[in-house]
Amino acid sequence: MSMIRLKRVYDPPETADGARVLVDRLWPRGLARARAGIDLWLKDAAPSTALRQWFGHRPERWEEFSRRYEAELAENEAALSPLRERLARGTVTLLFAAHDAERNNAVVVAHFLNRSSHGGRHREI
Repeated sequence: MSMIRLKRVYDPPETADGARVLVDRLWPRGLARARAGIDLWLKDAAPSTALRQWFGHRPERWEEFSRRYEAELAENEAALSPLRERLARGTVTLLFAAHDAERNNAVVVAHFLNRSSHGGRHREI
């Protein structure tokens, strides 16, 4: 069974991570590519620059950010195709650089995928 996990990109890779997919538009500050252990970088699935800057990781904007970002994802389903392919093969860990583990774009991507998957098979968010 496939599973979606979430993890900060700065945390060390683990075998249980499965495919490690970065869903940020910008490369994480201070992280060497060789140490990151990233299998796939989906820049095009990240929030638009305008939306990311508007959100600014302000908790009071989280609900609206989530709504707007899901609308962007719905209009850009093709950007999620490589992610869906990896999920069909097993566990995928969505990586994010934000400090807030509960309010970041990887959370929105995971919820979007869970809702749009057949029967909601993907868990562990």
